Amino acid sequence: MISVILAGGKGVRLWPESREARPKQLCHFFGNKSMLEHTVDRLAAAGSEEILIITNQSQVEPVARVLSENKYRDKIEIVGEPLGRNTAPAIGLALARYLPGRGDDVLAIFPSDHYIRDTQAFREVIQKAVQVAGEGYLVTVGITPTYPETGYGYIKKSARAIGTVEGAFEVEAFKEKPDLQSAVRYVESGEYFWNAGIFIGKVSTVAEEYARYLPEVYRLIEQGYEIYLANYENLPNISMDYGIMEKSDRVGVVSGDLGWSDVGSWKALAELLEPDQHNNVLVGDDILAVDVRNCLVKQSEKTLALLGVKDLVIVETRDVIMICPKEESQNVRKIVDLLVEQGRDVLL
Repeated sequence: MISVILAGGKGVRLWPESREARPKQLCHFFGNKSMLEHTVDRLAAAGSEEILIITNQSQVEPVARVLSENKYRDKIEIVGEPLGRNTAPAIGLALARYLPGRGDDVLAIFPSDHYIRDTQAFREVIQKAVQVAGEGYLVTVGITPTYPETGYGYIKKSARAIGTVEGAFEVEAFKEKPDLQSAVRYVESGEYFWNAGIFIGKVSTVAEEYARYLPEVYRLIEQGYEIYLANYENLPNISMDYGIMEKSDRVGVVSGDLGWSDVGSWKALAELLEPDQHNNVLVGDDILAVDVRNCLVKQSEKTLALLGVKDLVIVETRDVIMICPKEESQNVRKIVDLLVEQGRDVLL
């Protein structure tokens, strides 16, 4: 299995910890490793023989530095996109790299910045998906939903089983982020999974679907890696979901309860960390908290003293203190948008 890690995101909803110079995937939210390092370790343990990391050109050196001591570093290759063009062109880079002579190899594409609690269940699901992919399918991994989440896309399975592996089904539809009423219906039906943004298929299978549905991208893939890279700015800005997965008639899904999260907000992060007896998550060595309830507090340099507050996210970095209601933490990107509007690049 060749694993491709898409590491070009900015993680603006986790500002001010996540910055352009050190985006979310390079941040340490879980122990002493970055999210990217956790992803690499997880994929190597799941059977990855090679790991290709696709990131922004400006992030190639920081990514290499973060992974320089990783025990799997000999498996890793890092390439930089000249500019952001979404996930379908990024995956096209991998196709241009591996299509010559590697058509039967299985290509598995993963986000760089997701959290998975149950690594054993993850390995089992990936191994099942790789087997189904080897039979000519494009396979996505569905996450068994535990509650009606409106912030995720959903995958609806059909009743038709595919391949020779038990528990693999044809995909009937991909659904956009739903309203609450629809999300409740999805979860209660047992026919829907959260979309984790994981795609697995043989190199030749993925290439054939690019030829069918993104022919302008495929024409450059055929011309080889260097020509593809040189023409990158001319590629369409389109996601793998929209460009390929929603159109293909060869898409299957395998599912699992992996303890998965996309860690898409400070509130989501708080739910993954161990709270104290007052449901606070306090991260840092110098936090004074009196009569504080249901808060996430991340301290870096300054002493933080809190009295009588609740339901807040408070994040202190070297140059910024960000405070917001926990329920508003999905909207932190509005602050980033304001900084862009004001030209305050030093804080981005």
